[in-house]
Order: sequence, then C-alpha cells, then structure tokens
Amino acid sequence: MKINPIGTSGVNPYNRQVNKVETIKTNALPKDKVEISASAKEMQQVSQISAQRQSKLDELKSQIENGTYKLNASDTAKSILDFYSNK
Repeated sequence: MKINPIGTSGVNPYNRQVNKVETIKTNALPKDKVEISASAKEMQQVSQISAQRQSKLDELKSQIENGTYKLNASDTAKSILDFYSNK
C-alpha cells in the first residue's frame, strides 16, 4: 500500500517560516543615502586655499621656524581694533 502526502504536509513548515523571516528582514532594512546640497558643495569650493595664499602661508611658516619672523605689535593691535569697530 502506498501513502501519498496530501496538501503541504510533505513540506517542512519550519523551513517556510525561516524563509519568511529572512525575506522580511532583507526587505525591511532601510538603505543609507547621502545627499550633499548645492550650498554645501559651494562651501567646499570656497574653503579651498588659493595657490597665492598657500605660498604666503608657506613663507610665513618657514620664517617662524627659522626665527626670522618679526611681529609688529602696533599693526596687530590696530587690525584687531579695526576688525571689531567695523561690526
């Protein structure tokens, strides 16, 4: 006598449940997305140092390292006062 399975009793119901859980997990996870606004891109371009300014900075660094850089205190004080008086 041969007995044939009727319906889904021949399929492992636990295996189907595991497949459902894995499918839900992969579909439910949000995808990460980064967008940079136009104003942020513009700020990046502005923040880059020009070649002329970079050469001046390099020259000042070398003067400071060599000990040849002389600071004029009165010019520095005048610049600070001018900066804060214009605001």
